[in-house]
Amino acid sequence: QVQLVESGGGLVQPGGSLTLSCTASGSIFSIKTMAWYRQPPGKQRDLVAGIMISGRTVYVDAVKGRFTVSRDNAKNTVYLQMNSLKPEDTAVYYCNADIQTSQDDAKWYDYWGQGTQVTVSS
Repeated sequence: QVQLVESGGGLVQPGGSLTLSCTASGSIFSIKTMAWYRQPPGKQRDLVAGIMISGRTVYVDAVKGRFTVSRDNAKNTVYLQMNSLKPEDTAVYYCNADIQTSQDDAKWYDYWGQGTQVTVSS
């Protein structure tokens, strides 16, 4: 079984910074893509940023230049450094990963964390 656990959410004032972390544990052979999604109140869950095993990154336009996604493959951990936070960044942030659980199983499985609340407010 695989588990993703996020941490680092909280309340921050506009213009402030937060760093989210997500660590995958359990039966893991390889992790392809690790990503962050967010779901504002009453809205759908959308991609914020992702990072491939190669290190290539993608960002939604709304966070380009403010957020940085990175990963530590040795720790099976993905980070999201969030700077210049705005009230519209308020959401539950979810970690997502594509994981191969065994060398004997070529399939990639999609896993989600439980989410961490980020609130940007004065």
